[in-house]
Amino acid sequence: MLGYYYDGDLSVPKKRKSGGRSGGKRGRSKLVQCHSCGQLVAQDKAKKFTVYTSAVDYRLAKELRDEGAIIPRVSKIAYYCVSCAIHRHRIHIRKKTDRKGKER
Repeated sequence: MLGYYYDGDLSVPKKRKSGGRSGGKRGRSKLVQCHSCGQLVAQDKAKKFTVYTSAVDYRLAKELRDEGAIIPRVSKIAYYCVSCAIHRHRIHIRKKTDRKGKER
């Protein structure tokens, strides 16, 4: 069982100390829906991305920006489950030597 964390239970080894989540020992977190597949994922496990959209066409926006106008943009938060984030190249699988917190 090298490379696994011991959490006091001998039945099943624990692969990650955090359980694949962020936020520490806060208890149950709320569920969010994956932007791609619709799966319900815990918010501290889901990958969060901010998508900015403009209400103005990009050609018109360029002309307005050249004249000095400020164009507002709307931000939308998109959550992805881990498998969809990898599939859509939002996150990348890193080598064991490049991972954070691994001394190898």
